[in-house]
Amino acid sequence: MRVKTAHYESQRLRRINLSVPAWQGTSGRDGAMEQNGVNSMIEGQDIICFANDWDSDPLSKKHIMLRLARRNRVLWVNSIGTRNPQVSVRDFRRSLDKLKKFFDGCQRRGENLFLFSPLAIPFHGNRAAQWVNRKWLSWSLRRVCRQLGFRNPITWSFLPTSADVVGTLGEQLIIYHCVDEFSEFTGTDKAGLLEMERRLMKKADLVIVSSSPLYESKRRYNPNTFLVTHGVDVQHFRKACDPETVVPEEIANLKSPVIGFHGLVADWVDLELVRFLASARPEWSFVLVGKQDTNTERLRGMSNVYLAGGKDYASLPAYCKCFDVAILPFRVNELTLAANPLKLREYLAAGLPIVATAIPEAVRLATMERSVVRIGEGHQHFLEQIEALLGEGRGGPHLAVSQAMDSESWEEKVAEMCRVIIQAKPMSAREQAPSHSSPSFQESWLENS
Repeated sequence: MRVKTAHYESQRLRRINLSVPAWQGTSGRDGAMEQNGVNSMIEGQDIICFANDWDSDPLSKKHIMLRLARRNRVLWVNSIGTRNPQVSVRDFRRSLDKLKKFFDGCQRRGENLFLFSPLAIPFHGNRAAQWVNRKWLSWSLRRVCRQLGFRNPITWSFLPTSADVVGTLGEQLIIYHCVDEFSEFTGTDKAGLLEMERRLMKKADLVIVSSSPLYESKRRYNPNTFLVTHGVDVQHFRKACDPETVVPEEIANLKSPVIGFHGLVADWVDLELVRFLASARPEWSFVLVGKQDTNTERLRGMSNVYLAGGKDYASLPAYCKCFDVAILPFRVNELTLAANPLKLREYLAAGLPIVATAIPEAVRLATMERSVVRIGEGHQHFLEQIEALLGEGRGGPHLAVSQAMDSESWEEKVAEMCRVIIQAKPMSAREQAPSHSSPSFQESWLENS
């Protein structure tokens, strides 16, 4: 079965007649979104994005929406959750934070970017909770859209839990962008989440997925499914190759070689593998940069393992500069088999060689010509692959490795997504109110409060 990508039947590209909001004026003849060849970008549209919380680490959703917001207006809807809450201090604090952000109202985060934090009942498998969420979220989001002057929006959802509200917002186009097998995350109502996701896929005009396994599983529910792999902020991570970049003091004096990881240290990270590697090579240094969201006791007390904790996104290239080899020690399970970890391309953009466990996206990258990605099949083989890279003199950031990622930038990927949207769903805009000047954000907020 041929996988649909942005280049699939590109000779059949057609115009989508997406109507242009009044605030933007018209873009092209008769208010249509023009496409001048395959490099067309969506312009002058209002986009409602359901995603994770804006203030968390920048994931694919934020990278995509920041680039779309250069030519469109984006309403970012903070997470309405995917897992059931637990009786814990952490979840209690998170609930209080969401309550505060809700009462803060709609906030501007950029010239064309707005942030809204809705309230939702997090028991997504419960029918009563779904009904309340649908009514409440639809009402509150419609109110915010009126305040912002949004018309005929595109809904671009990264969350299956948005299924009940998507389609009630007067959308001209619905996109479900699936980047994970959400039902496999710990703490979710698996059956409830799968049911919501399938409803969302049936509502969607098209589905975009980030990995081949996700393509195979989702296209059964929506034949208009396309594969667009993740991009990377190439210029940001290339700073690891810059002689002027200073390695953070806390790891600057570690013994070489330094074997490094950055990202959330969660239950999908194989800490037993990390322990094995550190025990087998006590003369090496192992650095894990990232927030710890799972029990790391098995690594504590090991003199050559450094748990650096969470760091600002801006500082990650400086940590990468210290690494000789980057590792992706993921457990191989239903969650990770469907994943396309951002850090794979971030490591490569930083010029680093990689050893990863056998998840499909890592295997795919390892088979590319002149690849510096190696696959470790089992603990001992993983260690041997690190040793092989070091023995070949591939350790440390190399500019040539980073430059090979230029075609994988987020700018390239967002352009690819736009081509997917343009070719996949030619459609007429829904009837639009007579054009008039939209009030400013501040004026419309007061007017409708």
